[in-house]
Amino acid sequence: QVQLVESGGGLVQPGGSLRLSCAASGFPFSLYHMNWYRQTPGKERELVAGIARGGTTNYADSVKGRFTISRDDAKSTVYLQMSSLKPEDTAVYYCNARLFPASTPYWGQGTQVTVSS
Repeated sequence: QVQLVESGGGLVQPGGSLRLSCAASGFPFSLYHMNWYRQTPGKERELVAGIARGGTTNYADSVKGRFTISRDDAKSTVYLQMSSLKPEDTAVYYCNARLFPASTPYWGQGTQVTVSS
């Protein structure tokens, strides 16, 4: 059974930091491209960051220089280190796993991140 379980969300003040984790099971994690998406009410889910099986990363322009995605294949876990957080980073953050670009992805249940003073 495939599972993606996000954790690490919460309430943080502007300028603060959080680290999200996504623990995966039920599929060969090291072969998969892992992504973090986020969504706010009334808006489409948007790609925040991705990391390929070889470690190549990509980021949305809005988070470049502030967020860092990483993976630990031994632990089947992907991380999102978020720094210099802004109120506009407030969203539900979702973990996503995809074998190929055209493959149907796996999704986690999401974790809420709220940036507010």
